Amino acid sequence: GMMAMAYGSVYVANVSLANPAQCVKAFLEAEAHDGPSLIIAYSHCIAHGIDMTSGVDAQKKAVNSGYWPLYRYNPALAAEGKNPLQLDSRAPSIGFDEYVGNENRYRMLKKANPKEAEVLMKKAAAWSKAHFAYYQKLASLNFGDEK
Repeated sequence: GMMAMAYGSVYVANVSLANPAQCVKAFLEAEAHDGPSLIIAYSHCIAHGIDMTSGVDAQKKAVNSGYWPLYRYNPALAAEGKNPLQLDSRAPSIGFDEYVGNENRYRMLKKANPKEAEVLMKKAAAWSKAHFAYYQKLASLNFGDEK
């Protein structure tokens, strides 16, 4: 998403079924945008160990852990002197381990190589935290008062 946002003219959204209203809003804004639009959706799959009945719950954990921040970048807002990046996620409310503990891909790593899994999970948790904080900082920038 960041690469597309760097152009300044591309509508970009990070969405998930964890927040259906944000997802629909992003699609409507993307369709209305006079230019290219990119919507990136979190997609669980059966290989993650997530079946059709628990997919939305898994997506909520990805969002609530900060791993998958929901945002919309609308270039039209910059033209109005507003910050084009709107962070639609709240600060993480669950630990990264609560998110990854429910997915086969992470459980398999832990089972195959517990020590390496622990190192990698710490790195991934730190990345997730820094990634969310970065989006928070960008979304808090003031765009109207530069003179």
